[in-house]
Amino acid sequence: MKIISACLLGIACRYDGGDCLHPAAAKLAREGGLLPVCPEQLGGLSTPRSPAEIHGGAGADVLGGAARVVNGEGHDVTAAFLQGAHQVAALCARLGVTEAWLKARSPSCGVGGVRSGEALVAGDGVTAALLRQRGVRVVAYPE
Repeated sequence: MKIISACLLGIACRYDGGDCLHPAAAKLAREGGLLPVCPEQLGGLSTPRSPAEIHGGAGADVLGGAARVVNGEGHDVTAAFLQGAHQVAALCARLGVTEAWLKARSPSCGVGGVRSGEALVAGDGVTAALLRQRGVRVVAYPE
Protein backbone atom coordinates (compact mmCIF):
# COMPACT_ATOMS: atom_id res chain seq x y z
CA MET A 1 0.00 0.00 0.00
CA LYS A 2 1.05 3.58 -0.73
CA ILE A 3 -0.15 6.90 0.59
CA ILE A 4 -0.75 9.90 -1.63
CA SER A 5 -1.40 13.57 -1.01
CA ALA A 6 -5.20 13.79 -1.03
CA CYS A 7 -5.19 16.95 -3.17
CA LEU A 8 -3.68 14.94 -6.04
CA LEU A 9 -6.85 12.84 -6.12
CA GLY A 10 -9.12 15.86 -6.45
CA ILE A 11 -9.96 16.23 -2.76
CA ALA A 12 -10.42 19.94 -2.01
CA CYS A 13 -7.97 20.15 0.90
CA ARG A 14 -5.38 22.67 -0.33
CA TYR A 15 -4.85 25.89 1.59
CA ASP A 16 -6.99 27.75 -0.97
CA GLY A 17 -9.84 25.23 -0.78
CA GLY A 18 -8.90 23.72 -4.13
CA ASP A 19 -7.18 20.57 -5.28
CA CYS A 20 -4.34 19.54 -7.59
CA LEU A 21 -6.11 16.71 -9.38
CA HIS A 22 -3.58 14.65 -11.29
CA PRO A 23 -5.40 12.33 -13.73
CA ALA A 24 -2.72 9.60 -13.66
CA ALA A 25 -2.81 9.51 -9.85
CA ALA A 26 -6.61 9.35 -9.86
CA LYS A 27 -6.50 6.45 -12.32
CA LEU A 28 -4.05 4.57 -10.09
CA ALA A 29 -6.23 5.24 -7.04
CA ARG A 30 -9.24 3.72 -8.81
CA GLU A 31 -7.16 0.58 -9.32
CA GLY A 32 -6.57 0.37 -5.55
CA GLY A 33 -3.64 0.51 -3.19
CA LEU A 34 -3.48 4.29 -2.64
CA LEU A 35 -4.58 5.88 0.62
CA PRO A 36 -5.20 9.66 0.45
CA VAL A 37 -3.93 11.81 3.32
CA CYS A 38 -3.71 15.54 4.00
CA PRO A 39 -1.19 16.18 6.78
CA GLU A 40 -2.31 19.78 7.24
CA GLN A 41 -5.91 18.75 7.86
CA LEU A 42 -4.75 15.88 10.09
CA GLY A 43 -2.82 18.50 12.05
CA GLY A 44 -6.04 20.38 12.72
CA LEU A 45 -5.82 23.15 10.12
CA SER A 46 -9.00 24.20 8.34
CA THR A 47 -9.68 24.35 4.63
CA PRO A 48 -9.38 26.94 3.30
CA ARG A 49 -6.50 28.35 5.36
CA SER A 50 -3.79 30.93 5.02
CA PRO A 51 -0.86 29.63 2.92
CA ALA A 52 2.20 28.63 4.95
CA GLU A 53 5.95 28.50 4.41
CA ILE A 54 8.88 27.08 6.29
CA HIS A 55 11.09 29.83 7.70
CA GLY A 56 14.71 29.02 8.48
CA GLY A 57 15.22 25.84 6.48
CA ALA A 58 13.19 22.84 5.38
CA GLY A 59 11.18 20.06 7.01
CA ALA A 60 14.11 18.33 8.72
CA ASP A 61 14.97 21.66 10.34
CA VAL A 62 11.38 21.98 11.59
CA LEU A 63 11.56 18.46 13.04
CA GLY A 64 14.81 19.39 14.77
CA GLY A 65 13.42 22.63 16.19
CA ALA A 66 15.68 24.90 14.10
CA ALA A 67 12.97 26.20 11.73
CA ARG A 68 9.28 26.98 11.96
CA VAL A 69 6.22 27.05 9.76
CA VAL A 70 4.51 30.43 9.49
CA ASN A 71 1.28 31.23 7.67
CA GLY A 72 0.59 34.27 5.52
CA GLU A 73 -0.85 36.14 8.49
CA GLY A 74 2.39 35.69 10.44
CA HIS A 75 1.04 33.02 12.82
CA ASP A 76 3.30 30.15 13.81
CA VAL A 77 1.58 26.93 12.68
CA THR A 78 4.54 24.65 13.36
CA ALA A 79 2.65 22.57 15.95
CA ALA A 80 -0.13 21.75 13.45
CA PHE A 81 2.40 20.75 10.77
CA LEU A 82 4.24 18.52 13.26
CA GLN A 83 1.00 16.95 14.49
CA GLY A 84 -0.11 16.19 10.93
CA ALA A 85 3.26 14.71 10.03
CA HIS A 86 3.20 12.44 13.08
CA GLN A 87 -0.37 11.36 12.31
CA VAL A 88 0.63 10.37 8.77
CA ALA A 89 3.76 8.57 10.04
CA ALA A 90 1.68 6.64 12.58
CA LEU A 91 -0.78 5.64 9.87
CA CYS A 92 2.08 4.42 7.68
CA ALA A 93 3.49 2.36 10.54
CA ARG A 94 0.10 0.79 11.35
CA LEU A 95 -0.64 -0.11 7.73
CA GLY A 96 2.86 -1.10 6.65
CA VAL A 97 3.09 1.71 4.08
CA THR A 98 6.50 1.75 2.40
CA GLU A 99 6.01 4.49 -0.22
CA ALA A 100 4.43 7.94 -0.25
CA TRP A 101 3.52 9.94 -3.35
CA LEU A 102 3.48 13.52 -2.18
CA LYS A 103 2.57 16.91 -3.66
CA ALA A 104 5.68 18.68 -4.91
CA ARG A 105 6.84 21.94 -3.27
CA SER A 106 4.37 21.81 -0.36
CA PRO A 107 5.59 22.80 3.14
CA SER A 108 4.08 19.50 4.33
CA CYS A 109 4.53 17.13 1.43
CA GLY A 110 7.28 18.65 -0.72
CA VAL A 111 10.06 16.26 -1.73
CA GLY A 112 13.50 17.68 -2.55
CA GLY A 113 12.32 21.29 -2.57
CA VAL A 114 9.77 23.50 -0.81
CA ARG A 115 8.54 26.97 -1.67
CA SER A 116 9.57 29.88 0.50
CA GLY A 117 8.20 33.05 -1.03
CA GLU A 118 9.29 33.07 -4.64
CA ALA A 119 12.30 30.81 -3.92
CA LEU A 120 12.54 27.04 -3.98
CA VAL A 121 14.50 25.85 -0.93
CA ALA A 122 16.33 22.51 -1.07
CA GLY A 123 14.90 19.87 1.26
CA ASP A 124 11.65 18.16 2.08
CA GLY A 125 8.43 19.37 3.65
CA VAL A 126 7.72 18.45 7.26
CA THR A 127 5.76 15.25 6.56
CA ALA A 128 8.08 14.12 3.78
CA ALA A 129 11.11 14.63 6.05
CA LEU A 130 9.55 12.62 8.89
CA LEU A 131 8.49 9.79 6.58
CA ARG A 132 11.97 9.67 5.07
CA GLN A 133 13.46 9.47 8.59
CA ARG A 134 11.11 6.57 9.32
CA GLY A 135 12.23 4.64 6.23
CA VAL A 136 9.30 5.37 3.94
CA ARG A 137 10.28 6.05 0.33
CA VAL A 138 8.99 9.51 -0.59
CA VAL A 139 8.34 10.51 -4.17
CA ALA A 140 7.36 13.94 -5.49
CA TYR A 141 4.25 13.44 -7.55
CA PRO A 142 4.15 14.30 -10.29
CA GLU A 143 7.86 13.65 -10.71
